[in-house]
Amino acid sequence: MAQPKRTKARERAVQALYQIDVAATDLDEALSRFWKSFEPVEREVMELAEELVRGVAKHRREVDDAIEDVSENWRLDRMARVDRNVLRLAVFELLHRHDVPVKVVINEAIELGKKFGSESSGAFINGVLDRVAGALPPARRGEGGAG
Repeated sequence: MAQPKRTKARERAVQALYQIDVAATDLDEALSRFWKSFEPVEREVMELAEELVRGVAKHRREVDDAIEDVSENWRLDRMARVDRNVLRLAVFELLHRHDVPVKVVINEAIELGKKFGSESSGAFINGVLDRVAGALPPARRGEGGAG
């Protein structure tokens, strides 16, 4: 079965964020180089992935602060790169993409962690995101919106 476009876009966004994290290059240049390394990508997937990456970049300080606030004994620079970038993407979505239900954001992030990270990534990501979600306004934590 084909993956939903949002799931595919999140995968590409995490891969791009990881690459940017490693290379520490200009965002536009990094994205341009990133897309060249993939087979033809569906425009919709590419646009959503770029929207996510740019959103994370724009709100990076707020996102990183939110992660560090709930990550007991874990500074961002000590986290595995995959975990850190999955968390950045998910926290950005929790804080700024109110059209996506909290449960969907968390579940997708756990799956991304399992797919790209280590054996313990899913549980680690789940723990951090549960704490971030717990600090959200009650209306945001509720059900509603589309995944």
